[in-house]
Amino acid sequence: MLRTRVISALVGLALLIVVLYLGSITLGIVVSLIATIGLYEFYSSVSKVKNIRPIKLVGYLSILPLLILSLQETGWFDIDINKITGISIFLIIFLSMATIVLVHKKYNIIDACITAFGVAYVPFLMSFLILIRNLDFGFIYICVVFIGAWGTDTMAYTFGRLFGKRKIIPEISPKKTLAGAIGGILGCIALMTVFGFIIQAYFGLKISFTALALLGLICGVVSQIGDWSASAIKRYVNVKDFGNIMPGHGGVLDRFDSILFVAPAVYFVLTFFI
Repeated sequence: MLRTRVISALVGLALLIVVLYLGSITLGIVVSLIATIGLYEFYSSVSKVKNIRPIKLVGYLSILPLLILSLQETGWFDIDINKITGISIFLIIFLSMATIVLVHKKYNIIDACITAFGVAYVPFLMSFLILIRNLDFGFIYICVVFIGAWGTDTMAYTFGRLFGKRKIIPEISPKKTLAGAIGGILGCIALMTVFGFIIQAYFGLKISFTALALLGLICGVVSQIGDWSASAIKRYVNVKDFGNIMPGHGGVLDRFDSILFVAPAVYFVLTFFI
């Protein structure tokens, strides 16, 4: 099992490096594909609960704005992010409500709410990966996202195995410990600081170590909230994993649950504090 997880993780890391190297358009297309799979996993999982029927077609239409954002760097047309966001929100709400009116024997307001939440939880949060990649030095800042998410996860696991005794939320995630949670945050701060030295030495990008520590602290917290939130959903719908597309890791949402929260956090820190 461990060998499978390691091999799967290494393959995923190699693919990530290739995608980041190929540029923002490729990343946007890949993110759109991942968001589609993640949304499918979410809708499939919640559908296991009696009388819940997400309006899947409406949800999948929310992937289109991600594809549009991925073309921002081409210069083919000007993209107003605020307008895209506003139009997308209106259409999702309108189409969901129209569905529960016209197909009221099959869908109801609960289904519309679940549909909208799925859109907010997966495509919307993933769109921040594209927004970050489109920034100046976006390649480097995208690395910050993955360090913040997967670095926290690794450090929390390590500290939890070494020092973890007191369970923190056993009802949701039985293996999570207080030592692991604290270690994940402190480890993320340390990893961000080390990364700061690397980007200054090799890329000439200077970010204050105060800002890096802030990024580490925020990512260390929100990353674990993202992980626990996914666990809470799985507990409610009674599934072990959202999918099985990644051997040893489960589905897309199982691997990207932390990324969903870290990407927006990094974007807001970058735009407001750096």
